[in-house]
Amino acid sequence: MKVAACAAAGLLALALAPGSGRAEDVSVPLTTTRDLIALCTAGKDDPNAIAKLNLCHGFAEGAVAVELERDQASRGARLFCLPSPPPARSAALAEFVTWAKAVPGRVETRPAGGLLGYLVDRYPCAKPVKK
Repeated sequence: MKVAACAAAGLLALALAPGSGRAEDVSVPLTTTRDLIALCTAGKDDPNAIAKLNLCHGFAEGAVAVELERDQASRGARLFCLPSPPPARSAALAEFVTWAKAVPGRVETRPAGGLLGYLVDRYPCAKPVKK
């Protein structure tokens, strides 16, 4: 019994040791759309690419969810209307990067503003037909 407990404690210590494959804390700025683009385009040669890509996707998912909740709560005009089914997140983020880089001033906006600006341009809501 003592041997099993010591072995378990040793495995736990090894698993928690630095360099054991655990994700390291990554500190990245996220104050502009340019910063968001840098996260979304992290290359395979970047040792923190997975963390950066996860942050990009998580930020985008959160920004869209908050805006959709705001739309539902306000019952006012929606900023954008996603198609059904919605686009794949990776494809939409790649398109967002291209959209943001197309006009220099876009990359200097706040990251959520840049992302929502893309969604407004790319997925406008149908205008009501006047009778």
